[in-house]
Amino acid sequence: MGGTEALRRTPLFEAARSAGGRMVPFAGWEMAVQFAGLLQEHKAVREHCGLFDISHMGVLRLSGPGAKDVLQGLVPTDLFRIGPGEACYTVLLNEQGGIRDDLIVYDRGWDEAAQAHDLLLVINAACAAADTAWIRSQLEPAGIRVADHKGDGVLVALQGPEAARQLEAMSGSSLAGLPRFGHRPLTLPGIGEAFVARTGYTGEDGFELLLEREPGLTFWSHCLERGIQPCGLGARDTLRLEAAMHLYGSDMDASTSPLEAGLGWLVHLEMPKPFVGREVLEQQTRDGVQRRLVGLQLQGRAIPRHGYPVLASGAEAGSAPIGTITSGGWSPSLEAGIALALVPASAARVGNPLTVEIRGKAEPALVVKRPFYRR
Repeated sequence: MGGTEALRRTPLFEAARSAGGRMVPFAGWEMAVQFAGLLQEHKAVREHCGLFDISHMGVLRLSGPGAKDVLQGLVPTDLFRIGPGEACYTVLLNEQGGIRDDLIVYDRGWDEAAQAHDLLLVINAACAAADTAWIRSQLEPAGIRVADHKGDGVLVALQGPEAARQLEAMSGSSLAGLPRFGHRPLTLPGIGEAFVARTGYTGEDGFELLLEREPGLTFWSHCLERGIQPCGLGARDTLRLEAAMHLYGSDMDASTSPLEAGLGWLVHLEMPKPFVGREVLEQQTRDGVQRRLVGLQLQGRAIPRHGYPVLASGAEAGSAPIGTITSGGWSPSLEAGIALALVPASAARVGNPLTVEIRGKAEPALVVKRPFYRR
């Protein structure tokens, strides 16, 4: 990746560093991996509330009379199941049924002034440039405007069982009527306007907020003044792994279909409209897939990591692998090693014993139901 001079920085970079953030390269950005420490930050989100800078992620605005119709041709999820003020998680596909990226689509309804449907897409930082180019190539010829909606703004995540109470105290507004995956504008007195969505990547209740640069800096400061724990990439990864949320580039990529990745619930083949990769997913639905993403829990104290071989039950270290760990680590909540792994479909049944090779040792594991952690 080169030296740190080549890395981009979010508007919150200096504020994060001043708060004790230890900065590391991530997806072309210089981001905080931790502040007080991974375990403390993980516990704060599980028990109270934590604040994450996610301004490295991309935010696109799609606008046009048929924006949702045209976008529907790029994703396997029926976008007409959501309406204004609602959102859905989905994936962009290639012609082979592989996943280009995962994203959230926010329906902001009909813009009367522009006479256009208004959608927001939140996309991964590492894929932002490629996603934007691909989406533009598909939508702009159909008359849909595709624009960067974040600019130099701030995107943050406020996550944890106390997140709603904290945000209500700062806004003076009740969020009881905002459901999971709901979104709306929110006025924060003394701070500014925010786009707030009840979404997140931790397995907890929480919110993601998009603000302009200066209001975003103020919001970060107000959160820290209220004693909210700033959290880094380390805790974000342990939290999302416990919740069995996929990491693009590890648990799925352009060679993995949603059906293989355990995301079959995103594939709505009952809708008649064609979409990129549909024929491949139809074939996989008929024939079944040869491999599946599963959850593994190790039976000892060993810690699985990305790339470790998965072996058959009882196999010795050095045996031919049958699968691979895609994400793994120590679960602070369960006090056990957990992992997501791609294994043969025949080995994917919950309760099936398998083996993970870790530093030359064969460690027993079980296929378990996902998510690993649920509040």
